[in-house]
Amino acid sequence: MKKLQYIIAFLMFGSLVSAQNAAIETKGEINWITIEEALELQKKEPKKIFMDVYTNWCGPCKMLDKNTFHNPDVVDYVNENYYAVKFDAEGNSTVNFKEHTFSNPNFDPAKVKRRNGVHEFTRFLKVSAYPSMLFFDEAGNYLTPVTGYLKPQQLELYLKLFGEDKHKEMTTQEAFNDYYRAFKPSFKAQ
Repeated sequence: MKKLQYIIAFLMFGSLVSAQNAAIETKGEINWITIEEALELQKKEPKKIFMDVYTNWCGPCKMLDKNTFHNPDVVDYVNENYYAVKFDAEGNSTVNFKEHTFSNPNFDPAKVKRRNGVHEFTRFLKVSAYPSMLFFDEAGNYLTPVTGYLKPQQLELYLKLFGEDKHKEMTTQEAFNDYYRAFKPSFKAQ
């Protein structure tokens, strides 16, 4: 009987450790969804959309994912203020956006880990470099892309620019330059 109690206690302890490890693994993750899911969620609770457009072969895309998108400050800010979308610019998904359907007719399954056909949605969004981070307003209207690898504090400038509607105050390049010079990042560097 005592042996059975030890086995039950061991199994319960193992379950507790597994649950704690699972919580640790999922902590610090951006809640990535599809563009269709984001547009549907906007109908219930309007938020801006932040989209990461990447490819499997892109080194800076992998660095952005590892170094910037796992930064706790970035994770918290994005999850709080945006619907986050991850989109493979050369993938094989079908995308429904604003009454249009996009696919990748040139997708080659043999090239999954290297350069592949460019997705029609990538072309529609006029993405020409990877990684690109795209911003959409609360109604799903495309605002602008920001291209290239950004560290957490560099991305913070844009997340707050659009997240706090500061972009609406800027009508000139000079106004953006003033914002850029005056911006004081608060995200911790990793």
